[in-house]
Amino acid sequence: MFQMELKQHKRLKHSRYITGFDGIRALGVLAVIIYHLLPYKLQGGYLGVPIFFTVSGYLITDLLLQEWQQNGSINILSFYFRRMRRLYPALVTMVLTTAAYITIFERSMMGYLRSIILTNLTYVYNWWEILHGQNYFDRFQGESPFVHLWSLSIEGQYYLIWPVVLFVMIMLLRNRRRIFYVLISIICASGLLMAGIYFFTHNVDRVYYGTDTRLYSIVFGVALAMIWPITKLPRIISKSQRYLLDGAGILSIIVLIIMCFFLSGQSDFTYYGGMFIVSFFATILVATCAHPGADINRLLTNPLFHWMGTRSYGIYLYQFPVMIFYESKIVNIGEHPIINAAVEAILIMVISELSYRYIEQPLRHYDYRNIGQFFKNLFNQHSIYGLKRLWLIPILLIVLISMFGAATSPDHQINSSQRLQRNIHSNQLAMKANNQRVLKKQHSVSPSINLDQPLTNKQQQTKKYYQLTKKQILLAHNYQVTAIGDSILADSSDDLHNVFPNAYISAAVGRQIWQASGVLNQLKQRNELSKNIIINLGTNSPMTSAQINQTLSVIGSKRNVYWINCHVPTRNWEQQVNETINHAAKTHPNVHVINWYQYSYNHPEYFWDDHVHPNPLGNRKFTSLIAKNIFKD
Repeated sequence: MFQMELKQHKRLKHSRYITGFDGIRALGVLAVIIYHLLPYKLQGGYLGVPIFFTVSGYLITDLLLQEWQQNGSINILSFYFRRMRRLYPALVTMVLTTAAYITIFERSMMGYLRSIILTNLTYVYNWWEILHGQNYFDRFQGESPFVHLWSLSIEGQYYLIWPVVLFVMIMLLRNRRRIFYVLISIICASGLLMAGIYFFTHNVDRVYYGTDTRLYSIVFGVALAMIWPITKLPRIISKSQRYLLDGAGILSIIVLIIMCFFLSGQSDFTYYGGMFIVSFFATILVATCAHPGADINRLLTNPLFHWMGTRSYGIYLYQFPVMIFYESKIVNIGEHPIINAAVEAILIMVISELSYRYIEQPLRHYDYRNIGQFFKNLFNQHSIYGLKRLWLIPILLIVLISMFGAATSPDHQINSSQRLQRNIHSNQLAMKANNQRVLKKQHSVSPSINLDQPLTNKQQQTKKYYQLTKKQILLAHNYQVTAIGDSILADSSDDLHNVFPNAYISAAVGRQIWQASGVLNQLKQRNELSKNIIINLGTNSPMTSAQINQTLSVIGSKRNVYWINCHVPTRNWEQQVNETINHAAKTHPNVHVINWYQYSYNHPEYFWDDHVHPNPLGNRKFTSLIAKNIFKD
């Protein structure tokens, strides 16, 4: 029967702990951590998440089916309680501690804090992110210490809904094979939905965070549990069967590693089937690891993997608060990316170990029927807890401070530099009008100019302000150029128009290299792309040579490209981006590097408080550098 009463959980008689699953979890969380710390080293590391989903789908479903087979029922309330006891203590600790830290030390992150806390504690944060959040792959603009929790919300929804759905399926279909076919249909529908939504909207947030579009990763594991029950797999198999299983397992590991190195989250293929393929091979790996007759389980079993696997939940949970808060205090992250990444990794591991020992494990095994007696003893004058009660003080402070932060948080994003934001906004409005003017007379402007003609009063002022020569001012006046960039270019666009009045400027906050090809291609198709191109990208994320080559293929080899390298000392990809740009200049004769990084090095007076966006002085220097590089005397 369908039991809804809450009973003490009894371990299943035939339950078998598979140590290799700790290895799979370890590899998954390691990929995610490397991706977040050094994204240019492992651009597909985010694929550790669908691997988690598949393992979870398989294990949870297999345990529920074992319970049904053993007891003839599924105690759903008991299942909910066990999941809450396993997951909720660390989640509440992380969310409230992070909120308290933000309230005291990072006030610029307080936007939407109340909503973020509530949606995380109710496991609907992924849908909130779709409506309000940032692009997961935008690593610069207002990065949040909570952004990674979207996956925990999807898992929470799965834990809530799946036991009920499974019970209904069992009662209606009465057969594992029939249920399996239904699950395969759900897998295909979810995969097609991801591809369809992405095809029609190109909304990465919607397909990346959506429960419906990520469901197939979990259901792959669920479907496997229907046909590959842990307790029914034979320990003794033929040599050929073992070779087949081991070969499939090793192949799946190789494919997953290759995907983690090469499948960018900004690639169209990721959403047209790439992530689906990852989930499929993750399922093969889970199947071979679960089989007692194969060697994959032993291959993935070792003390390090066991340690990381058993603490993978905490490692995943605490990673972003550590990274965000650490990087907000260390300005020169970009100068020593490996050292800083190592320090952050150590901090994550230490905090995760403390959480595992003193929060997760004790509260997971605590008998909550004694909670009343616990509080009674706690406040008793002759309490057995003695000085241990002093731990209540920081706990209460964290709760109260986080509640205060939630109560006072604004329902909008807080901009750390209002002047910078206003400048970018006004520049973008002016940009539209200037671009329309430039396009109207694009083909009527004569490229030739008399260098002996006198400068106008305005040109004299521009020459003095930007410290340019007369020749540079006259050449820039009629120079037709298309400039593509991110918020750095948007910040300086007004200055650029002062020197390059015939420049078409397309600059967007948060723009990344993978978006440049589309913008350039549209201009090219409309015959609006100039013979001279300025590119200013690399602030918001790392870039690969393949992405640069794709951008340059749209531009073509007959156009001059001036690529401004980046000054992003607060991000660990600064060095990688600049090296990649330099490599492109060496392999493409039409690409010229404008070295803003070197020019602005050790000049903090050029930047706003974020150390990245140029202030008015910086914009003047930035524009002057561009003109001097294009028109070298």
